[in-house]
Amino acid sequence: MRAALFTRPRPVPSRLVPALAGAGVILIALPVFALAGLPLRGWALGAVLWAGAQALGLLLARVRGERGNVAGSGVMGVGMMFRGAAVMVVAIAVATSNVEVGLSAALVYAFAYTLELALSVATYVGGER
Repeated sequence: MRAALFTRPRPVPSRLVPALAGAGVILIALPVFALAGLPLRGWALGAVLWAGAQALGLLLARVRGERGNVAGSGVMGVGMMFRGAAVMVVAIAVATSNVEVGLSAALVYAFAYTLELALSVATYVGGER
């Protein structure tokens, strides 16, 4: 890969398509869980964690947009790291009491987040310079 691919600044792409793709994964997982006999509470917890992470991301993007400076970007960066840590803490706490529900929730969240991240990176790298 050329070094210029990552060194040229690009505008931040829209988060709508990656978020919709993540929501699609959540919706597709529901019938899979129902048909496979997996705990629906795990699916529900994973969906709630993903929706909460999306809401926190929107809130942080709004804070960054209002400040429009380096401090706003720092708040968003630390907040996005906190988002992942908070999801992990909840999934681990649930898994200590019910392994199936905690693991199911973590898998639902992980699949939705992975697709969202992959589409976000592809949109950013493939976007205009």
